[in-house]
Amino acid sequence: MSASSGTPTASATRRQGLAAVAVAYAVALAAALVAGWALRGRSPILVAALADVAATVVVFLFSVRHDNSSLYDPYWSVAPVPIAAYWAWLAPGGLDLRAGLVLLLVTAWAVRLTGNWVARWHGLSDEDFRYVEIRGRTGRLYWPASLVSIHLMPTAWVFLGMLPTWPALSRAGGPFGLLDLAAVAVTAGAIALEAVSDLQLRRFVRTRRDPSAVLDDGLWRYSRHPNYFGEVTFWWGLWLFGLAADPSWAWTVVGPVSITLLFVLVSLPWMDRRMLSRHPEWAEGMRSTSALVPWPRRR
Repeated sequence: MSASSGTPTASATRRQGLAAVAVAYAVALAAALVAGWALRGRSPILVAALADVAATVVVFLFSVRHDNSSLYDPYWSVAPVPIAAYWAWLAPGGLDLRAGLVLLLVTAWAVRLTGNWVARWHGLSDEDFRYVEIRGRTGRLYWPASLVSIHLMPTAWVFLGMLPTWPALSRAGGPFGLLDLAAVAVTAGAIALEAVSDLQLRRFVRTRRDPSAVLDDGLWRYSRHPNYFGEVTFWWGLWLFGLAADPSWAWTVVGPVSITLLFVLVSLPWMDRRMLSRHPEWAEGMRSTSALVPWPRRR
């Protein structure tokens, strides 16, 4: 609290918000475990899917309670860890090399991405600008719209993205081979690319003197959204692990394809509109710089 005004400081407000998120996710995990126990003996994929939905509904209820859909934001990166851990735990004989690498890479990705969200979020008064726009468009129907479009649909996309890891984690596939090495390279490279691009952006925002300036150095010189490219590529790397484990699971390509379409058709245009409305220089970047895949600039 501020001694002079009696109002909470920014750091105190942020701590309160993070505490609310921690409580929400603890209850969500408990709900997922109860759902999993109730469904014991069923298909591990079905158990994970329904437990995932149960946890999502709990987080949604906390979003309503705090009037902020951004409580769901870290779910994107948190949920894959217990899903992967559950599937790996079921594997007979413990972890093999492929399963161990998948679990390690998913955890590394999750810790970094969740930490990045924690560093950026300011508390319960800080709601993603896209949710604010949806709130304005939907009015009284905002919370039903939030349940479907902000909570359940991303949960479904992430679960589809995780499906290729089932054959890799269940030890049902063939021996470790060249395709596994490619999967490691793609997945680890995606995590590194996303981390570097986020670091470059944080440094730029922290040190820039002109609030209207835009970042056009480093990875951002070759892509308007290199962090999004890293995120999309990560899911393709997980699909390669599944393909290496069992080619009959190639159909799970629906996961990375759906996530790629989400970013290309929704996230990128939305972010470009946001940047264009706040930074006039962004128009030049849209003409000269690749939207997603890092590529030399057009003249």
